[in-house]
Amino acid sequence: MSTLADRISGLFFLLFGLAMYLWINPNFIETVDSRNIAPSTLPNIVSIVIAASGAFLTLKPTQHQVRNPILMAKTGLYVGLLTAGIYAMSWFGFEYVAPVLALAIMWLIGERRPLWLGLGVVAMPAIIWFLVTQVLGRALP
Repeated sequence: MSTLADRISGLFFLLFGLAMYLWINPNFIETVDSRNIAPSTLPNIVSIVIAASGAFLTLKPTQHQVRNPILMAKTGLYVGLLTAGIYAMSWFGFEYVAPVLALAIMWLIGERRPLWLGLGVVAMPAIIWFLVTQVLGRALP
């Protein structure tokens, strides 16, 4: 990838992060007074990290070469699987889709140890459910 492409993508992510922080998050995240953590905390942090990373890439582009096409195809597969999983959550709900999605992703990346598969398929969705629904008081799809 040329340094010009790095600078362009860095500028894109800088503007995207700023748009998220300054316009999208304030206009589309509800405010809730009854919880300790504001619902906009995590999206604002992520927006700042995206903008800062874009600014860093714009100022200091890398000298990396184009990756192997097979690895890029695998990345596309992961993105497609995640997209399908998120869409399926809107139909079937987080509780049913998240464990299946976690198992599929872990299997595709080559994880075969039963303990780690169990933790990723059972424990992590349960922890996410607990943190989002009980601690933050928000509904999952």
